[in-house]
Amino acid sequence: MTQVGILEEFKKLTTTERLAIIEAALHLTREDLQQIEQPPTREERKRQLAVAAEALLPDYMSGSGELTIFTVLDSDDFYVF
Repeated sequence: MTQVGILEEFKKLTTTERLAIIEAALHLTREDLQQIEQPPTREERKRQLAVAAEALLPDYMSGSGELTIFTVLDSDDFYVF
């Protein structure tokens, strides 16, 4: 449907229906704009990774083996259908 067609159909709606559509369109536009958010800079990404690594350090240092628990599944075949 073209923009002209949409506007022609829009004219047939009540004011309440028009407002509901406008609100929904604004909501979708805001969601799209939030997804286009700028990626973090290289320095910010390095900082995020450093924070994550420090948060996991106790898990690596404990030697409990919990980090390798899922490697038991490595020998199992799996298929995606």
